[in-house]
Amino acid sequence: MTQDITHYQGRYLSLLERNGWEFSSRANASGVAVIVAVTDEDEIILVEQYRPPVGKHVIELPAGLVGDLDDGKESILEGAARELEEETGFTASHISLLMDAPSSAGMTDEIISFVLTRGLRRVGPGGGDDSEDISVHIIPLQQVDEWLRARAESGSLLDPKIFTALYWIRQGLLNPEL
Repeated sequence: MTQDITHYQGRYLSLLERNGWEFSSRANASGVAVIVAVTDEDEIILVEQYRPPVGKHVIELPAGLVGDLDDGKESILEGAARELEEETGFTASHISLLMDAPSSAGMTDEIISFVLTRGLRRVGPGGGDDSEDISVHIIPLQQVDEWLRARAESGSLLDPKIFTALYWIRQGLLNPEL
């Protein structure tokens, strides 16, 4: 049986070692929900925020920690619904799990859950909680490639999970019959 060695335990992250491999682990959450949100008007909802580890603004899919507010009792779908409204100001009539995947398998044990939302309705401004300063971008799918290119050229970083979502969208994964 393999036992992890804890080299550091912080408020949010731990540095562990397993069989000589060092990696980070979340110390305060049971999962991460990454939200694929497309409106009925064929617009993708993206968020932007400054990320201190990379020192730049990053364009991302809405996402957030699950179980960080209630000792891990929150489900992935409950966390996704909460994060969607908190970050974007939208609610969804339908939320379903697309897939689980490692975020960076060589660096962390974190598993992200891609969640599909349908039947979106704006109920507030979004922008995140008191510790966040999130900008919400609602981009027509027909213009998203050009928009993303312009943002990258202006110095923003693009989270590659966006391109996973765009692939699924273009493959018809948002088709209501699926």
